[in-house]
Amino acid sequence: MSPRSSMPELKERATVVCRQGQRVLLVARTASRWALPGGTIKSDELPVDAACRELREETGLIGLELTYVFQIGGLTKLHHVFVADVPVHAKPQPGMEITRCRWFGHFEVNSLPTSVPTLQIVELLYNRSLVSAEDGAPSQ
Repeated sequence: MSPRSSMPELKERATVVCRQGQRVLLVARTASRWALPGGTIKSDELPVDAACRELREETGLIGLELTYVFQIGGLTKLHHVFVADVPVHAKPQPGMEITRCRWFGHFEVNSLPTSVPTLQIVELLYNRSLVSAEDGAPSQ
């Protein structure tokens, strides 16, 4: 906590929205809620490097082009959000602490047990048209 504030400092996190058309990849630990792949940014890392590392560790996906789209703050974390369009032939596999990887229709996410930031990020990307879910291009 900083001496000038009673608010804790936000932990920075790299979060990746992996897409295949209208579907989004979510991951989960054992007996845990679904989340977007990602994790804490180490002190010597850039957000994009943390996003690549976390994606590799949690899903085995490598070599994807990550596009930085926005940041969103919660109560305790600041999410640096990236989007990756995943080819159909790529098969995510759980790794590290992750025990489940699964594709969901973006419209299904609000009915799943997830965190508030996961819901907000998916809603911003798909429902608010910040990035077109059809082709990945920014909306005009």
